[in-house]
Amino acid sequence: MTDSAPRVLVVGCGGIGGIVAAHLCEQGTDTTALTTNPTIAAAIREHGFRVRSENGPGTVRGRVLGELTKDTEPFDFVLLATQPPQVEEAARGVLPFLAPNGAIVCFQNGLCEERIARVAGPDRVLGAIVAWGASMVEPGVYDRTSAGGFVVGRLDGQPDPRLDRLSLLLEPVGPVATSANLAGARWSKLAINCAISSLGTIGGERLGVLMYHRHVRRFALEIMTEVVLVARAAGVRLEKVSGTLDLDWIALTEAERHAETGTPSLFAKHALLLAVGARYRRLRSSMLAAIERGRPPAIEFLNGEIIERGRTLGIPTPINAAVREQVLAIAARKAVPGKPLLRALFDRTRFLTGGTEPASVRNPDDPPLAS
Repeated sequence: MTDSAPRVLVVGCGGIGGIVAAHLCEQGTDTTALTTNPTIAAAIREHGFRVRSENGPGTVRGRVLGELTKDTEPFDFVLLATQPPQVEEAARGVLPFLAPNGAIVCFQNGLCEERIARVAGPDRVLGAIVAWGASMVEPGVYDRTSAGGFVVGRLDGQPDPRLDRLSLLLEPVGPVATSANLAGARWSKLAINCAISSLGTIGGERLGVLMYHRHVRRFALEIMTEVVLVARAAGVRLEKVSGTLDLDWIALTEAERHAETGTPSLFAKHALLLAVGARYRRLRSSMLAAIERGRPPAIEFLNGEIIERGRTLGIPTPINAAVREQVLAIAARKAVPGKPLLRALFDRTRFLTGGTEPASVRNPDDPPLAS
């Protein structure tokens, strides 16, 4: 990589990829977007990237391709913004077009840096944790559903001058922080996504609607607790999300899991999840959007990842296993997402961990802050 202006390839023009590409194009960065969806490509070519958000770039013209050819010049940064099930195939496809000192950057949820490192080599992979939400409401039209920025770094925690250049590229999209513990930040975000994205898929609603219900918050706490236990067994030092959300604290203790009545600590954890639901109230599960478009959900990269690593480490993960099974049933058109389905799954999983539930948790109509 030279000191000249970087050439950037954005792979995937869904919610995240489309908004990132629009901001880069607005800034005059040499940007190419790549999508295998001809409808999306045609819409962008005709109308540009159309971003509907208060502080967004509006409509921005940009270059979009359906495939790369032998005449394509190398890119300094390849920003992978596909869904996780397509990430390894995408990385293999763009690797020949990566500049010798360039980097592939993973935007996906989950632990995709490890997968891409096996494709491209660890020195050619950087991570960018996305701390904001977006959706594509129609081909080429994007809605940023929450504010936020990025956390960037290498999985080995080593300094890398490319991180400074990547940060400068992404700053127009949102504030960028560099972490020497990307793995810890990834696992913390994974805990949240295992709850929010998966429960959003099953419940079929935006986050704000779901988090109003106490049983959904309790379900989320149970899911995240299993993730935290697996992370601890793997020797991962968890990082706070956005500098405030402490997954080590939010994980349920054994006493909280078995409490017959609400406790002050449970009350505080429910209150925190209510605040998260309010802040990201418009967030809609990308897995649900993938299923609606006939694509496989990323469940194996989220809850499935926890199940497999838990099995290896001897950590039971029955709640995540039940969630995974339900999402796969929705993808197979054997179940219809909605709040009744989510409630029924919650009721079926209540005693999988050997714990009990306060009576108030069983009543979905109780005031939302009772634990």
